[in-house]
Amino acid sequence: MWGCDKMDVSQYLEIFIDETKEHLQNLNEQLLILEREPDNQDVINEIFRAAHSLKGMAGTMGYKRMQKLTHDMENVFSEIRSGKMTVQAKLVDVLFRGLDALENYLDVIQESGDEGTEDNDDIIKDLNDILTEASGEIPAKPEEKSDVKEAVHSTEVSQDTKSDSVFANMKVADFEQHAIEKAKEEGQNIYGIRVVISEACILKAARAFLVFKALEEIGDVIKSMPDVQDIEDEKFEFDFGVLIITKENAEAVKNAVLSVSEIENAIIEAFNLDLTVEQNIERAGETASAAPAPAATATAAATATAAPAAKQKPAAKQGGKPVVNRSVRVDIEKLDVLMNLVSELIIAKNGLVSLNAGSNNSDERGNGNFNEQIEYLERVTTNLHESVMKVRMMPIESVVNKFPRMIRDLTKKLNKKMELYMTGEDTELDRTVIDEIGDPLMHLLRNSADHGLEGNEERVKAGKPEVGSIFLDAYQDGNNVVIEVRDDGRGIDLEKVKSKALEKGTITEEQAETMTENDILGLLFKPSFSTAEKITDVSGRGVGLDVVKSKIEGLGGEIECKTALGEGSTFTIRLPLTLAIITALMVELGDEKYAIPLGSIQSIEDVPCADIKYVQTREVINLRSNVIPLIRLDSILDVEPREEQPENLTVVIVAKGEKLAGLVVDNLIGQQEIVIKSIGKYINNNKIISGATILGDGEVALIIDANTLV
Repeated sequence: MWGCDKMDVSQYLEIFIDETKEHLQNLNEQLLILEREPDNQDVINEIFRAAHSLKGMAGTMGYKRMQKLTHDMENVFSEIRSGKMTVQAKLVDVLFRGLDALENYLDVIQESGDEGTEDNDDIIKDLNDILTEASGEIPAKPEEKSDVKEAVHSTEVSQDTKSDSVFANMKVADFEQHAIEKAKEEGQNIYGIRVVISEACILKAARAFLVFKALEEIGDVIKSMPDVQDIEDEKFEFDFGVLIITKENAEAVKNAVLSVSEIENAIIEAFNLDLTVEQNIERAGETASAAPAPAATATAAATATAAPAAKQKPAAKQGGKPVVNRSVRVDIEKLDVLMNLVSELIIAKNGLVSLNAGSNNSDERGNGNFNEQIEYLERVTTNLHESVMKVRMMPIESVVNKFPRMIRDLTKKLNKKMELYMTGEDTELDRTVIDEIGDPLMHLLRNSADHGLEGNEERVKAGKPEVGSIFLDAYQDGNNVVIEVRDDGRGIDLEKVKSKALEKGTITEEQAETMTENDILGLLFKPSFSTAEKITDVSGRGVGLDVVKSKIEGLGGEIECKTALGEGSTFTIRLPLTLAIITALMVELGDEKYAIPLGSIQSIEDVPCADIKYVQTREVINLRSNVIPLIRLDSILDVEPREEQPENLTVVIVAKGEKLAGLVVDNLIGQQEIVIKSIGKYINNNKIISGATILGDGEVALIIDANTLV
């Protein structure tokens, strides 16, 4: 029975989500181009292909609503491609609404594995109305093509209609023959069906399985030609045969088959119940002998990947756990490098095992060999670390490429002319950072659009171009990636920020008098602080910037702001390349060991105690004309101080942006690559400790977050 060979598509859900995101992003980008260049035929063709692929994928997975919407969008592009319609602003708006609806479907699928119950009838109606306006009539759907042959509905096999009979060349096994005989006794109908798939279909096997799924709901499929495995492997042309036992009539069977998209025809042949199986096959063979061999027996090998049998509701929600896409596409060459390094790792391990088993390491030669093996192992692990990091890296493009569409929508919503300029989209970041950075960047861009840029008339009065500019630049700087969001807008009024802070009681009059520009800008990142006169649904300059800051600092990064009144503002984000493995300076405080990330360290100084000065009761040192505050780590971390105060202090100078601070430590151990381990929520340390690492001797060392300390 066919039912025994069915497979579940839920295992392909992550791939579906990943590829659907790519298609939707591609459609977004191409539609933006089409809006500017409505006659660009290459773009029109690319959009048609993407919509067609998306429709096929949704159908394969059994997402009928998603499939219907993409089908109607594809119809529109089919008309545009054939020159029967032109691209109008109204059409582009409706298509963008369609893309948003498809993204909503995808969000629901990620949450539950099911597409939900939203039909988006308003979008489908608008699409069909546009088609009607353009052509005067609603275009026929593919399955309604006038050249499709009518099915044979007679209750017995008619020789003059059966030159390509489904039954011809059919071989029936004993258990299948038994099922047919039993069906005859029960008065059920037995039909042979020749299913013809559209030649434009991308996933033939997926269509075939959807046909079987539809047929299984009205009867029992007892045989296919070719067999199950060949259909799964796409070893057939564009048609195949099916033998079904059902209580339904031929019309219902045909309708079930044609309910699957991209099925061009279904030719139904009734098994003559007055004849035996052998006689039916014999009669079919006689009429087929003069005709070409039916495609149902074709075994042409196909190169496309077969998709599994579809279920109507794949990947049912399991305990409410969302479907999270955790895949990373990796260049095969990077995997080859990894494989070679793992091989070398095994060689190094075998060398150490051999030394341990056969050598007496107490002699000089044994020690020499042992040290050589350790150095070899160190080289291999360093290279392995670098290679794994490269595998985890992804271009930031996957995050930023959705922003042009967002700015396009904000242009209409805010009635402001603006353009987004992006550079450095190929800059790579760790996958874990990529997943988290999208929301903060989106918020900063919305702030720039809403409150950074002036209105069109205000810009013209100020002597600026009417079209405002927003810039998003990304580049690598050492072991960090820098992302800048800037605009040529009105800038931030520092006096207004200060007075607002006084009004809210965030700062006192005394503090206001001594605040620097950076101090005032730092107020923007305080919770619930805003200078906006009214909070819009787009953003408020400052609203949510505390969330942006905490998110970025949670990724081990930092954010700072610079502004010039009347010229614009720049928000600079600095992020680590990776969160997993870092190089750190190991230090001692009392009897405890701590790690300070090397990326934060400017220099290490030996400072005489006599050089320590006091400013407003705080310890500072004057280092190369810079006044740097000292931070006594032992008091902050509650470590027992040393009994004797030394004459000189070991000070590690760390930086956060342009701010410097000196961390006083007892001893330096040296720099070391460390693996960061989360300490979870067990320790409440106001973020001073960013994690922990396990040292070579098994001891645990805490990692100090220099940004928070500064």
